Amino acid sequence: MQKSSSSDRLINWSILILLSLVWGSSYILIKKGLVAFNPVQLACLRVSLSGLAFFPIYFMYQSKVDWRNWKFFLVVGLGGTFIPAFLYALAQTELNSSITGVLGALTPLNTILIAVLFFNVNAKRNEWFGVILGLIGAVVLILFGSSIEWQNSLFYGALVFIATACYGLSSNTVKAKLQDVNPLALSSAAFVMIVPPAIALLPIIGVQDVLVNDPLGWSSLGYITLLSLLGTAMASILFFYLVQRTNPIFASTVSYLIPMVALAWGHVDQEVIGWGHLVGMIIILYGVYLTRQK
Repeated sequence: MQKSSSSDRLINWSILILLSLVWGSSYILIKKGLVAFNPVQLACLRVSLSGLAFFPIYFMYQSKVDWRNWKFFLVVGLGGTFIPAFLYALAQTELNSSITGVLGALTPLNTILIAVLFFNVNAKRNEWFGVILGLIGAVVLILFGSSIEWQNSLFYGALVFIATACYGLSSNTVKAKLQDVNPLALSSAAFVMIVPPAIALLPIIGVQDVLVNDPLGWSSLGYITLLSLLGTAMASILFFYLVQRTNPIFASTVSYLIPMVALAWGHVDQEVIGWGHLVGMIIILYGVYLTRQK
């Protein structure tokens, strides 16, 4: 029994580390995708490719999808993928991938904030303090960790904040309205709803022109494909599987690891990692830690 328990722990931690590497690498992949494509093109490609990857899963689990919940599936699809895809791509036209990666750690804090504001959940004192501290850390990061003017830093940092709030809305919707839905059925149903408009936009926004005329178009498409299949589709499945094997608290530990991976990739890509990055990250992660205390 002890051997089996040790083996389970090893598998759980291996999944957690793999998930943090995949999600933490998403920001550098967005950066590489933006070399040839504009933010709208990148976001539409990301949603389209991720959704197409989920279609086989949908056909396997469609019997478990209750379309009377279509409004909630739509909220999950828009908040969990569609809107953040555009916001992150736009933000990274000005912010380094390392900064956006660290700001992504605001997701669990915004999840609590959304729960209190819209889902009648009572927050404890330490959770409120953690949220406030996380916001302070975000301001420190975008003001002192970016080389662009502070007004632009705040604007593009706010885009990432809104994206993490969308994730929080999606998570709370799942918990409050879709608690008993099979995770794979839920994810695939949400993607089925957001893929058609993304695919419909592809010929209109000039994706094919980039592939024909830009010498870096196909390499950027390769990065976006990795982002879509690994950072969105596979990561969603891995996260749900980890929650099922362990619990949401253990799975949420990934929030501590993703910024470190994003910073590491930023360093490899020769982004300047200054004290503003480190101080902001420490404050944000400490805020996340406080919200986890009972």
